[in-house]
Amino acid sequence: MSQTGTTSGVSAGGQNYAWYRELTRYHWFVLSVASMGWMFDTMAQQLFNLARKPAIKELLGPGATNATIDQQAAWATSIFMIGWAIGGVFFGILGDRLGRAKTMTITILSYTVFTGLSVLSTSVWDFNIYRFLCGLGVGGQFAVGVALVAEVVPQRARPYALGFVQAASAIGNMMAALTGILVGQMEIAGTITGAWRWEFLAGAIPAPLAFVVFKKLKEPEQWLKARDEKKKMGSYSELFNDPRWRKNATVGFLLAFAGVVGLWGIGFFSYDLFRPVLERTFAAQGLAGKALSGKVTTWIGITSLLQNIGCFFGIYAFTYLTHYTGRKKAFAIAFLAAMGMTAYTFWNLKQISDIFWMIPLMGFAQLSLFGGYSIYLAELFPTRLRSTGTSFCYNVGRFAAAAGPFTLGYLTKDVFGGYAEPMRYAGVTMSLVFLVGLAALPFAPETKGKPLPE
Repeated sequence: MSQTGTTSGVSAGGQNYAWYRELTRYHWFVLSVASMGWMFDTMAQQLFNLARKPAIKELLGPGATNATIDQQAAWATSIFMIGWAIGGVFFGILGDRLGRAKTMTITILSYTVFTGLSVLSTSVWDFNIYRFLCGLGVGGQFAVGVALVAEVVPQRARPYALGFVQAASAIGNMMAALTGILVGQMEIAGTITGAWRWEFLAGAIPAPLAFVVFKKLKEPEQWLKARDEKKKMGSYSELFNDPRWRKNATVGFLLAFAGVVGLWGIGFFSYDLFRPVLERTFAAQGLAGKALSGKVTTWIGITSLLQNIGCFFGIYAFTYLTHYTGRKKAFAIAFLAAMGMTAYTFWNLKQISDIFWMIPLMGFAQLSLFGGYSIYLAELFPTRLRSTGTSFCYNVGRFAAAAGPFTLGYLTKDVFGGYAEPMRYAGVTMSLVFLVGLAALPFAPETKGKPLPE
């Protein structure tokens, strides 16, 4: 068979090739653990997106204005993303120095425990502290999981296995959405109050996975070999002193920056765009108080579910598209689709029926990029720098992306504040960030069909 392999059902050397048939039982174990680690990580992320505004509203008290609530929600998001970026840098280095499996254990414990502890918040101050500490663990998970899978599974199966890991993120987001729907219904029924606390409590449930990782997972042979050869592991000086790795790190950073800002600075604020539509609709139906709050919580969960169904298929679409086009052309198509669909959705989403097709298509377009990040970033760096380099590209951009919510808020309040529904204008304007990724592509190396660098 050819070195690059093909997708399931596509001829390769006269035979049908299905990537999953190359995986042994241990390969499947590694793939499952990495996927679950990332799935529960994204569940914790999405629970925050769903619970952010209700939590801030309750913690500020009844006298808080909508403008104050929006501002504090932006602060909470930015603090979470700064923790995410710092955790990404720290755990990315640790993943190369300490090992993939040990570092994964620490990150899973971190994001699950501090998601659960958010339940105990009594003010926006301690809420933001828990958000920051949760962000540390969230930031570390992706790079070590991707490095682990890239180094363990066979080369031909690698792009599809890494796409599988990233697709698990959409499953985690959907689990968060279903949690939101469930607690929304419980709040409507009067079974619970403060639904956001129950959402965060659900995020602590996966903590035992860390002990499975610690007990059963082995370090990849490639990593053990690099360590035994006394190579300098997890070094930023090694990453940036070598022209090849420095160029790859810069290009990877710009590609990821565009997608991260697009998702966290725009895409995940679609819930806040849609919330007033829901509130007006259900208030006109005579709902108020807990009934109105529960109904809105339920529909925000439905919106998230629809968005992440689109995300799942978008990630897999990139995985298969890149087999035919290569990495660079697939990224170009994905950036254009993300920019176009995000702008279209923010401009046109005005009634409940719109969420059933606009939101899934926006999720499809935006998350297709993240399918590319899981495949491409690990292919840019050698074993001794793979976790460090991947984490740098994927997470350091979040320092800048942390300004995304404030930029959206500034555009909404100050630049377009005189317009009706200014968030629409702000969202369309910020969709231009995807052009940053397009501008970086001419400098990106093509890695399709090539072995991991050593």
